[in-house]
Amino acid sequence: MSYGVHGVSVLLLAGLLVAAAPGEAHHSILGKFDDTQPTTLEGVVTLVDWRSPHVHIFMNVRNGPRFDNWAVEIESPDMLRKSGWARDSVRPGDAIVVEGIAARNGSRQVWGDSIVMSATGRAVLGVDESAPPAPLASRPTPRWPDGQPRLGPLPGGVDGYWAYPTAVALVEDGVDVAMNAGGLLDDIDDAARVAPLQPWALALYRARQSRHLRDDPTYLNCKPTSGPRQFHQPQGVQLIEDRVRERVFVLVGSGNRNFHIFFLDGREPVGQVGGDDDNPLYYGRSVGQWEDDTLVVETTSFNEDFWFTNGGLPHTDRLRLTQRFSRPDFDTLRYEVTVDDPGAYTRPWTSSWTLRWVAGEELPKHFCQENRP
Repeated sequence: MSYGVHGVSVLLLAGLLVAAAPGEAHHSILGKFDDTQPTTLEGVVTLVDWRSPHVHIFMNVRNGPRFDNWAVEIESPDMLRKSGWARDSVRPGDAIVVEGIAARNGSRQVWGDSIVMSATGRAVLGVDESAPPAPLASRPTPRWPDGQPRLGPLPGGVDGYWAYPTAVALVEDGVDVAMNAGGLLDDIDDAARVAPLQPWALALYRARQSRHLRDDPTYLNCKPTSGPRQFHQPQGVQLIEDRVRERVFVLVGSGNRNFHIFFLDGREPVGQVGGDDDNPLYYGRSVGQWEDDTLVVETTSFNEDFWFTNGGLPHTDRLRLTQRFSRPDFDTLRYEVTVDDPGAYTRPWTSSWTLRWVAGEELPKHFCQENRP
């Protein structure tokens, strides 16, 4: 069998830039790869790097009399395992065909949309991100003995967490704009419609969008997915209620076992500028209370060093979030957030969506720079 590359000119490519190079250890896919540059690779696997944030398959591809080594980047180990794959699903020595998109910088890297075993034509390492089928009948909201809704599993029950959000980024309720899973707008002219942005904030949002979100500090420097963004991530969140100490732990599946706390004991929402155990810098200080069947949480004291939503909507340190959590039935978490940031927006505004209960599974463990050298 002969192995070749189609869709890009090998002669124009520089030497292989390692896929996990500093500053690009985790990235916005279209920030690094160009969806207008479809690429097909045929070759033999030399190495499978099965680590977060994304698995990489290295393969030798014939280029005239020599072979070039390419890096094929695909989804995270957690997402691949969840779809039934393992680190040995593809092994060194396997001949494969990859369909994907080329790296913007011209290096020998592609994002792998499809991987097929040459010998059998079998597709491998694909990921199904669709939500599981809804239950045939709605199940009642689980409650504590005093009638308050539970935000997590039943006592003595199996693990579970919230995932499969119905929205991928903050957009004001009532506004309909098209965007991809990372919050990149299909039409950048829709930017002014997403939220009531001040002129400087709109200009910054458009700039981030025009650069295909490649400046995202979560992907560049592992900054946490704080604020509403944590409720948009495919890895999900877990809510652990400590009723004795009147607090709720929010365990974040999207990076490095991060967590933060909602305090329900009546304390003031004041944190230290430099952060402390109760106020870990990027998550602000959160205090809340139950209003009937809804947990209402006020959060302030954010810094400006992260993106508080997919897609790069700006915020300032004047940001105040009012988050509302309710569980109308066993399998649905309703999340609503009101954004009040007079430094970036012309008025407060609200965005809402739902998440699905994932029963019987532990919260995914995602380490955003595990394969960074």
